[in-house]
Amino acid sequence: MKGAEADALTELEREVATPGSGLDRLRLTPTPFVPEVRLHLAEDAIVWWARMEAAAGHPLPAPYWASAWAGGQALARHLLDHPELVAGRRVLDLAAGSGLVAIAAALAGAAEVIANDIDPYAVAAVTLNARTNHVAVGATGDDLLDSAEPKVDLVVAGDVFYDRTMADRMLPFLQRAAATGADVLVGDPGRGHLPADRLTVLADYPVPTTEPSVDSSLRHVQVLRPD
Repeated sequence: MKGAEADALTELEREVATPGSGLDRLRLTPTPFVPEVRLHLAEDAIVWWARMEAAAGHPLPAPYWASAWAGGQALARHLLDHPELVAGRRVLDLAAGSGLVAIAAALAGAAEVIANDIDPYAVAAVTLNARTNHVAVGATGDDLLDSAEPKVDLVVAGDVFYDRTMADRMLPFLQRAAATGADVLVGDPGRGHLPADRLTVLADYPVPTTEPSVDSSLRHVQVLRPD
């Protein structure tokens, strides 16, 4: 674990060990659509972020890892309901955030799981959450999207088509992985930059919404694979 990631892990460990409650705190809770997995999530990610930035005295990355996003919940549910997809296989979870999908893969019997996210706090959260769920998940903060295809059997990616820049980098990587024989699964709640014409829908789930600033209590989330 690199310096920034180790520092972030120390901060998160201190956060969860400090008694107290409130909107600016992390809480350990079962994931609504995937209760088999418990995560350290923010009661209010924006309020938590503001307190942490004030304490640090400088800007911090937005804490996307502190919410359970709908695409990740659907992917995690899909893996746990279909363990044959991961059992005995090497799995890479891209833009892993909290590590929900990676942890689900490990619980479903994957031989090796790597969670990847460029945010040091996400790497720390994956480490902390995997430990809490008693599974082995490796975590890396390297930017993999311009690298050669990964040497894994399955690539999973939840909620990765949230803007054009990310979509334009993510899809070629996923297609390269699929071209080399890896299975690829994407979880997406209908975000605007999903390249639907290049993906095939495998499943559809009604996922309880835990995301900030979302009006509906349910989102219909698809699990897809590249054509």
